[in-house]
Amino acid sequence: MQVSETKFAGASRNSNNLESSPSEGDSSFNNSLSKNYKWIALSNTTLGMLMATINSSSILIALPAIFRGISLNPLNPSNFQYLLWILMGYLLVSAVMVVTLGRLGDMFGRVKIYNAGFLVFTVASIVLSLTFGHGQTAALEIVIMRMVQAIGGSMIMANSVAILTDAFPVNQRGMAMGINIVAGVAGQFLGLILGGVLASINWRWVFLVNVPVGILGTVWAYLKLKDQGVVKKSKIDWIGNITFAIGLSLILVGVTYALQPYKKSPMGWGSPVVLAEIITGILVLILFVFLERRHKDPMFRISLFKIRPFRYGNLAGLMSSVAQGGLMFMLVIWLQGIWLPIHGYSFAETPLWAGIFLLPLTAGFLVAGPLSGKLSDALGARPFATFGMFFGGVTFLLMLLLGADFNYLAFAAILFCNGLAFGFFSAPNTVTIMNAVAPQDRGSASGMRVTFRFIGTPMSIGVFFTLMVLGLNSTMPSVLQKGLISNYIPLSIAHHISSQPPIGYLFAAFLGYNPMKTVLGKTLNNIPAKNSALLTSKSYFPKLISSPFMHGLDVVLIFAAVICFIAALFSFMQGKANPLQDEAIEKIDESASLIKNVK
Repeated sequence: MQVSETKFAGASRNSNNLESSPSEGDSSFNNSLSKNYKWIALSNTTLGMLMATINSSSILIALPAIFRGISLNPLNPSNFQYLLWILMGYLLVSAVMVVTLGRLGDMFGRVKIYNAGFLVFTVASIVLSLTFGHGQTAALEIVIMRMVQAIGGSMIMANSVAILTDAFPVNQRGMAMGINIVAGVAGQFLGLILGGVLASINWRWVFLVNVPVGILGTVWAYLKLKDQGVVKKSKIDWIGNITFAIGLSLILVGVTYALQPYKKSPMGWGSPVVLAEIITGILVLILFVFLERRHKDPMFRISLFKIRPFRYGNLAGLMSSVAQGGLMFMLVIWLQGIWLPIHGYSFAETPLWAGIFLLPLTAGFLVAGPLSGKLSDALGARPFATFGMFFGGVTFLLMLLLGADFNYLAFAAILFCNGLAFGFFSAPNTVTIMNAVAPQDRGSASGMRVTFRFIGTPMSIGVFFTLMVLGLNSTMPSVLQKGLISNYIPLSIAHHISSQPPIGYLFAAFLGYNPMKTVLGKTLNNIPAKNSALLTSKSYFPKLISSPFMHGLDVVLIFAAVICFIAALFSFMQGKANPLQDEAIEKIDESASLIKNVK
């Protein structure tokens, strides 16, 4: 960063329109608040991150039990949209709301918004466990309450990093971010295991797992957390909020419905409605940027992109999210729908064991996350973020060497290296972004950073599934038809089944579900019992789709590798760490403290 950019980061500060509280870097802070406050802030925000990520991954792994519990057939074309919205609705609301809630944290206090988020999230989890309907009614209830839950999660995510940045001095922020991010990843994979265990008992317990953590976090946050960041009094940018919400919602809704079949096409990208939604959303976001550049107190501070580390840090974060966001879905399909059934696991067992077999990914992140955060405090963030993304691309290419029926030790080693790669990237990237802005902009900056991550995830899911379906569509019909005919299924029936959109079979694999019994129905009574038993066995369908799946997965992995290399380039373009910037920001923190004390 140039010195002029450093001046820019703090230039908007004016003691006449700011109210501020002490920072950790100032001696008065140590007199007014406990010296251990930074650890209180870290432990509570870590708890919030843990709760949010346990929730997302436990839902992912427990979807088969949820669908069975509410009596919703995943192969019914009219039910497919509910599956998508249970997965994507939370991401959509989070992407739309997180910047606004970060901005509100700057205006009214980050801790206030953060605390309210804990409460909203916990209440929504309780209501989700009480879902009383059946079929599509129950699915709609879950979708709506997941969206409410996302509002609470957005309040937490938008402000937790800003609270940490306020609480820790510059030379300790990497360590703090590393611990916080690692907790998020640990929660993600703890959720996989908890989701598998609880779903086997009762699907409602999957939602209740958040409640004890939520109650503890809510009480602790209200009792212990104190607003010590800079609070800038300003008006709410209603025009910006509305245009941003409309534009981004239209794009993400379009991407969601593009994953559904349209007429004779396996996907909906050619649908006039989908195209209209995406194009209109882009135009509205262009209008949003135009309006924000002229607003006195904008929701989305476009001017922050003039700061080089902030600009390239967020672009790298977006690319990282695009590369990784859909990975978990692909891995769950690979394990739950193919590898585990081939190796003798029943479909009832696959959710739990899929979570267990994915633990090497967590282990890699747990090793690299705190280490990279600590080292980036001393040596600078750029080399670790750049290496992490480059290495991440290499691990995706290594996955190309694995077959559908892989050797688990090789698979686990690559997963561990992938976790290392993204662990080396996450904390340094976050520190670079947050250190680049002035204290009064930390809530907005944190919200903008999280927004890029949340935008990247549904984009990743959309791209990954699109590439996967295109790959499946080129090979799946012929493989499926040949397999059915060889087991005495009449040609007309085999042709009809094999011509169905492959997305249904892909999600059947994702849910750990063998669709042969459902799609063949009474036809099974008209063929030899031996062949009927083979077609409905737990290993037949996984073996049948394994070759088409790997064909599509190869395209996905190459795409993910290329995106990682682009993220590595953006990380390198952030520039070297500038100690003048860190010193200037510390002085701004101290000046804010002095202003508060004088008042």
